[in-house]
Order: sequence, then structure tokens, then C-alpha cells
Amino acid sequence: MQISTKQILNILYVLSLIILIGLCIESGGFITNTLYALFINTSVVSHFWGHLDLSGLYEYDHGHFYVITVYMIIVALAKTLMFYLIVKILHDKKINMDQPFNKELGRFAFNLAYLALLIGLFSSWGVKYSLWLEGFNIKMPNVESLRMGGADVWLFMSVMLYVIAQIFKRGIEIQSENDLTV
Repeated sequence: MQISTKQILNILYVLSLIILIGLCIESGGFITNTLYALFINTSVVSHFWGHLDLSGLYEYDHGHFYVITVYMIIVALAKTLMFYLIVKILHDKKINMDQPFNKELGRFAFNLAYLALLIGLFSSWGVKYSLWLEGFNIKMPNVESLRMGGADVWLFMSVMLYVIAQIFKRGIEIQSENDLTV
């Protein structure tokens, strides 16, 4: 028995939807905890979202605490947006196997490349900022628990996605030329 492309796309849709829900929860947790610490009760910083203890950073300087949380929020929101676009393209059935090179998929590939670049840049900046803060002997969680690790992988993926987007762009041009000649 052979699995069809349609079945694989349906499985990928379900997996992407599950990941999207998890990323929405994570993004909402970071945003909610940051706003809660800002406006309501600062004791939340000792048990921040994802069992992070940012109390040492908050006690050192509130501004640095908010900078780190903004980096975490931007990275989480960009990941969420990336999977939202994936779920949307799979749900809307924009993938036409008869004419796979269309403007929607081309735009989708470029958007994923730009989002991966955004994630890579903000992850890198967040990690560098966090390591800089550790130089002041501030008690900080490790970079992986801040959800900002792997910047090099995201930057590499953005380059790969950009190349694929350029191939899609050329495929769209060739396909439209063929449609005009037929």
C-alpha cells in the first residue's frame, strides 16, 4: 500500500495544527506573564512561563528583564506566525498539484524565508544579550530554556527557504509563459 501525497499533506496539516496550538499557548504564556509582571504582581518572575526563574534578572534591572522577555515574545510570535501560514496554506488547499507553481505558494515560500530570518536574528540577539547579562553575574536560566537557542539553524533555514522561493518564482514565470503560449 502506497501513501498518496494527499494523505501526507493531511498528516502534515494535523501535525502543523498541533504545533500551532502549542506555539500559541507558549506565545500567550510569555505575553501574559510579562504583562502580569509589569502591571499586577512582580512575584511571577520567580516562576515565569515554562518554569523559568527570571527573578535574578528582574531584581538586577527591570529594563533588562523586559528586553529579554520581548526577545522571547518576538521569537515565539514569529514561530507561531510561521506555523499559522503553514496551517493556512494546507487548510485552504492552495496546493494545486496540476499547477504547483502559483503566486500564492511563491509568496508563502518568501514569507517563510523572511520569518525564519527574523527568528534567527532575534534568537541570536537574545542569546548575545543574555550572555552579556551573565557577564554581570546575574542569575539567568540557560539559553535553551529561554526558547532562543538555535539561531544558526534558523538562519541556515532562511537561506534554504529563500533559495526555494527563488526557484518557485522562476517556476511561476516559466509556467505563466507556457500558459500564454498554449
